Amino acid sequence: MNTTLRRALGAAAAAALGLPVLAACGSGGSDEADGGKTVTLVSHDSFQVSDSVLKEFEQQSGYTVKVLKSGDAGAAVNQAILSVKHPQGDVFFGVDNTLLSRALGKDLFAPYEAKGLDRVPKELQLDADRHRVTPIDTGDICVNYDRAYFADHKLAPPQSFDDLVKPEYKNLLVTENSATSSPGLAFQLGTVAKYGDSGWQDYWKKLKANGVEVVDGWEQAYNQRFSGSAAGRKAKGDKPLVVSYASSPPAEVLDAKPQPKEGPTGVATGTCFRQIEFAGLLSGAKNTEGGKALIDFLLSKKFQDDMPLSMFVNPVVRDATLPEVFTKYGAKAEHPEVLAPEKIAANREQWVKEWSSIVLK
Repeated sequence: MNTTLRRALGAAAAAALGLPVLAACGSGGSDEADGGKTVTLVSHDSFQVSDSVLKEFEQQSGYTVKVLKSGDAGAAVNQAILSVKHPQGDVFFGVDNTLLSRALGKDLFAPYEAKGLDRVPKELQLDADRHRVTPIDTGDICVNYDRAYFADHKLAPPQSFDDLVKPEYKNLLVTENSATSSPGLAFQLGTVAKYGDSGWQDYWKKLKANGVEVVDGWEQAYNQRFSGSAAGRKAKGDKPLVVSYASSPPAEVLDAKPQPKEGPTGVATGTCFRQIEFAGLLSGAKNTEGGKALIDFLLSKKFQDDMPLSMFVNPVVRDATLPEVFTKYGAKAEHPEVLAPEKIAANREQWVKEWSSIVLK
């Protein structure tokens, strides 16, 4: 999940629920002086867990968890690859299916079959033959819409990629740059999955002709240009369609008192691309046993139940319980678009170049 978004949503959740915000800490690696009782988790800036949940793991396992944050997801993965021979910690959390093949190709992770993996759907286990990574959460990148705009204009909101190029939605959509934004890239990948290697380019030509606006990142798109978000309304945003997440609507009502019957924003579930986020035991980790215990903890029901309102992502285990605000206001994409990580790895750079030449020129 885009780290700017998750920071914004996670901060809102923390304020509303009284959760502590974990700060980056530690200088990397596990402490040997404490007899291997410290286990270091390396992640992107948006990793978050309730203090009580983390303390319960520490008390039960005997390990102290050190969290080392390394920027957004792309930067964190790059840093981990650069330090593969001298890893900064024991476990890495935050590599997703758009970056997975690159990380695996650099031998970033050591095999470990986590306890509780049988509770995770097979389709999410993208390295099931070797277990170098363990799926932890999912998130869907989708077009969000401003309910008030479409009600006022007596216009049905779009529900599919095909709808977005129709004349009635001309000049209504803002998306992020594929070259500079995680959700922007994911949205592009969704169109590649939908229309194929030879069809997605024509789709973007139609979308450009239909007035799509492109901005650098999610913060600008959602909080400045989108008319449906609280921040966007303050900024006088005039785009009623934005590329964001299926988990964005719950954040708009999280601290509303009383909570409305319906949130101000909705999700076009036929425009979604599925992101899967993984954790793995770093090759050369100093505390391998602690790292394995930590990965098991990330798959535990306690942690999985905590994730939705801590990091605004969906749990992967079948027995997880979603909070009511998620089930009531969020959206579920029954058939999100997906692409094999190896196909993304082989084509990502060229796809982004083609996209830029079509949309930005």
